[in-house]
Amino acid sequence: MSDPRTTVVVITHNRRPELLRTLDRLAELPEQPPVIVTDNGSTDGTSPAVARHHPQVRLLRPGRNLGAVGRNLAVRHVRTPYVAFCDDDSWWAPGSLSGAADLLDRHPALGAVTARIVVEPKGTEDPIVKELRDSPIPGPEWLPGPALGSFLAAATVLRTDAFRAAGGFHPRLWLGGEEELLAADLAANGWWLTYADHLTIHHQASVVRDATLRRTHGIRNTLWFTWLRRPARTALRRTLHLARTVPRDTASLRAFAEAAAALPWVLRERRALPPDVEARLRLLEPSQRDSRARSYTG
Repeated sequence: MSDPRTTVVVITHNRRPELLRTLDRLAELPEQPPVIVTDNGSTDGTSPAVARHHPQVRLLRPGRNLGAVGRNLAVRHVRTPYVAFCDDDSWWAPGSLSGAADLLDRHPALGAVTARIVVEPKGTEDPIVKELRDSPIPGPEWLPGPALGSFLAAATVLRTDAFRAAGGFHPRLWLGGEEELLAADLAANGWWLTYADHLTIHHQASVVRDATLRRTHGIRNTLWFTWLRRPARTALRRTLHLARTVPRDTASLRAFAEAAAALPWVLRERRALPPDVEARLRLLEPSQRDSRARSYTG
């Protein structure tokens, strides 16, 4: 049966074959969700292919690559209470969108639900799934799963109004750990984030990616988030830790240089998190230090 509660938002850039595969899978879902695609300035014929093969999809063409902000653009057009993100190389399993909507319906203080990630074509769990299951953050008794300090945009269903009120993805972060800042702002607004083991999204990583650039952005965005939201002493400690542990290469140097060059606007926008949210993030630090999924080794 169709389910009118959730819209799926996908951003894409020059990945026509992967996107068409994803749209094929989304079109087969029993929920029959509305789908919005933001084509971030593709030059490989993505937009005409989507219009031809999936005319039911709402296609947005901003004419340039907006990065994660392409999701913000799409959410402006969402008319459902919930929005599910997935990447152009991932797709939701049948029933998972309805399952996430059921959780959000049932728990009014729940802002986001992150699903189990299955890596294709082998069908194995992504290593980050264990971290999600074993999250050290204590949550309220009503929370239907482990409490999370952040979420994965390619595997999460969010409350649309909560996303909008938090401002969506920051326009300067582009892509690469861009969820961390938004997750903290959702928590500061009183929302809880959880992991749901019975929900699934499949991910078959595209070969069309610049891993070095993504790593640069990941380090830079971690620094920006730290400086924007963490207390001064914590920000200094986390910055020094990152400087000691990232690979000593051009990508890391570029990341620190880009982060430092942005200090004027970072300081203007700096707003420390409420103490209770900061306390949750501190609980995550030991696991982050040992995390394979959050390593910046490329």
